[in-house]
This record gives sequence, structure tokens and C-alpha cells, in this order.
Amino acid sequence: MSEIILTPELRPLGKSGLMVSPVAWGMWRFGQSTVAEGRALIDAAFAAGVTLFDTADIYGFNGTDGFGDAESLLGKVFADDSALRDRMVLATKGGILPPVPYDQSAAYLTKALEDSLTRLGVGQVDLYQIHRPDILTHPQELARSLEQMVSSGKVRAIGVSNFTIPQIRALEAFLTIPLASLQPELSPLELGPIETGLLDLAMERDHAVLAWSPLGGGRIGAPEDDRSKAVAAALDVVAEQAGVSRAAAAYAWIMAHPARAIPIVGTQNVARIGEIADVYKVRFTRQSWYDVLIAARGERLP
Repeated sequence: MSEIILTPELRPLGKSGLMVSPVAWGMWRFGQSTVAEGRALIDAAFAAGVTLFDTADIYGFNGTDGFGDAESLLGKVFADDSALRDRMVLATKGGILPPVPYDQSAAYLTKALEDSLTRLGVGQVDLYQIHRPDILTHPQELARSLEQMVSSGKVRAIGVSNFTIPQIRALEAFLTIPLASLQPELSPLELGPIETGLLDLAMERDHAVLAWSPLGGGRIGAPEDDRSKAVAAALDVVAEQAGVSRAAAAYAWIMAHPARAIPIVGTQNVARIGEIADVYKVRFTRQSWYDVLIAARGERLP
């Protein structure tokens, strides 16, 4: 039976012209580290072949304070060694404004980008994504704001996170530049992008797909309910054959889809970051890939 082969070669980030690694590293909990610890985590990601680093202005926020902490820490790491910035494709996000909760007005996004650049200590980010959709902003206004970010030279490519298919289509109707990326939640326990057609849209329009929470919020590593246990068991069959962790098998399952989704690995553990490279040892067949899908669905396919 034929196998799905994953390789570490860089691939295009949609139509942006940027080339990125097949796996990204995320900084949701990065702001809690020291500068030395943060540098060690980044070095581990580089060593594992990661070039795409994903952060956001709200990363570090704990409900009362900490807004911007992840970006600020990364800025301090850059201040210690500015060469690190040139080695990565740097992505950040904006548009969430606690406790509003969302604001994508032109005035706010202009300020949000400037604030992110200041915290990061850089003049440009490679990818700027709208974190969650603001229902009160017309897509035409959002399109103009994103285009202005690119024309100003402060952003190289644009994307959206957690947008529905209609919201993506509406935004693209007003854009005159490519939408490079979509960032949905996607894992063997979160099949939404597969079932709603989001991944099909991405393939149709050449969007890069950045998958957040690829381990199901930790449920794949520590399954408690019957569904999670069934998915873990199906992943373990493949993981044991490859001699890798269940996490690596979960990342590989996401990457095996023809949309070539890029899992965002969120671990803040150096050893576990090192396991990212194990993903290329994993070999899914159609049967073993569908076994995971069936376990996630809890019923046979028609």
C-alpha cells in the first residue's frame, strides 16, 4: 500500500512569495520565559528545521494583564542577537482588544501593528494575520487596512485566523492583494476545517493553512474521553511503527492532507521542540490515515 511521504523542504506560504518550513513554532506561552530561556526555545526550533515563528499581540494576556508579553520577550531576544530575526519568517496577529473583545477598525489596526513592531523591535513582520473576525468591521474597510500595511512596507503578507468561509470570501472580494494564509484550529480531534470545506477553499485559492492547537489542546497527549482515547490508539499504531511520539504522528496526520497544512507546535519544552523533526519519519497509508479520521468521527465512513 502506498505511503504518504513528508519532507522537510521549504514550501511557499500561499501566494506571498515567502518560503516557510512545513512545521511552525508558536509562542502562545512564550511570554512566561526569561530571555535566556526564550533564546533556548528559539534555538531548539531552528535546530528542528523550523523557520516559521507564530506569535500575536495578545499572547501573554492572562485576563487582566500581560498583553504583548510574548512579543516583548521576542523583542528582547532580538535585541541580544539581531541576526535571529533574519533567520525566521516572523508572523504576528492583531485585532483582539480585551475586553471589547474585537476591533478591526482602520484606526485600531494601524495602532496595533505599530505597537507590535515596537514591542518586537523590528521595522517589518513577514506575515500579519487578523486574529479573530470583528463582526462590526466591514470587509472592505479591513481589506483597505491590510493593503495599507503591505504598501507601507511594514508587512510582507497578510492572513486571517478563525475566519469562516463566508468571511474569507467577503474579505477577498475587496482585496487587491493575495490573502496568503488561513489559521484555523485543526487536529485529529478538531475536524472542522475538513468538514466545512475550509481546506478545500485553501486548495482552490492557494492559501497556506496554519493549524493551531494540533494536539487538541493536550487531549491527544492525555486522552480522557472515549473519543480521544480511540484517536490516540489509532495514532499510536503509526507512531510505534515509526518509532516516534504520538505528538509527531498527530502533526504528520495534519500534514498528510493535500492542503499541506502547517501545524503550529506550541510546546515550550526544548526536548519536545526537538521532536518536531521526527515528523518526517512518519509514514501514513490511506488506511492508517482514515483509521484516525474514523476514530475521530466515532462512526464508519459511508
